[in-house]
Amino acid sequence: MSDYEFRIHVEPRFLPEQSDPGEGRYLFAYTVTIRNTGRVAAQLISRHWIITDASGQVTEVKGLGVVGHQPLLRAGESFEYTSGSPLATSTGSMRGAYFFVAEDGNRFEVPIPEFALVAPGALH
Repeated sequence: MSDYEFRIHVEPRFLPEQSDPGEGRYLFAYTVTIRNTGRVAAQLISRHWIITDASGQVTEVKGLGVVGHQPLLRAGESFEYTSGSPLATSTGSMRGAYFFVAEDGNRFEVPIPEFALVAPGALH
């Protein structure tokens, strides 16, 4: 086990009630679970998302914390939140990174693995 180790799990879902395909608006929600699997407590300071739709349009989102929080996660603790992203196409993907500062002062990034955003029926 590493001192600085986090596991990121993402569950995306399509929101049909908030989407309007005729207007090229597809809204997706995603629930992220961030678990400290290392030995040292660390605080999530900022996020960086790279969102790509099916036409190749890329949007970058950077900012402090997640949904207004900068959680401090001790060894074994987790934090879960839900957010959303609009796309102009029925499919796309997201990936990124979280930036942490450990209680011992070490700074590090944790990659967020790429995941697909797919409206039902968009893929055969």
